Amino acid sequence: MNQAVVRQVHPEYVEVEIYRADELAQRRGLTSELDEMWSYVGKKAEPRWLWHAIDHHSAAMLAYVFGRRKDAVFLELQGLLEPFGITRFYTDGWGAYERHLDPEQHTGGKQHTQKIESKHINLWTRIKRLVRRTICFSKTTTMHDLVIGLFINRYEFGLLI
Repeated sequence: MNQAVVRQVHPEYVEVEIYRADELAQRRGLTSELDEMWSYVGKKAEPRWLWHAIDHHSAAMLAYVFGRRKDAVFLELQGLLEPFGITRFYTDGWGAYERHLDPEQHTGGKQHTQKIESKHINLWTRIKRLVRRTICFSKTTTMHDLVIGLFINRYEFGLLI
């Protein structure tokens, strides 16, 4: 608080609001980082994308979907995020985000997506089928989505499925 300015203002014009940190965050609204992560099934000519969203402050995973790098898959993720009431989205500025997010709620660029990029590194490190063709690469879309989905459900959501 700028004490010099406060001393010059008449007390009847000063309004003070005190909030707990969690209440203030709720009042400001939830912010989220969105990104997509490339992998493949069987061969590199068959790409498979993991689209996911995390809380910008806590880096907690909010939702994820698998699919192609198409607007329809992003819209599916956006539908999963609807109940969260997100007021600000941070993305890398890829076309689907630009086309479907309200410009007043969207900030594009890499400067606000460090946490989700860090999640990518953790996923690439822990799930080798995302990185290269090894003895554990995915031969079917079903196995690809199941293995990665089970990992995310266990380590991000704490679900033992």
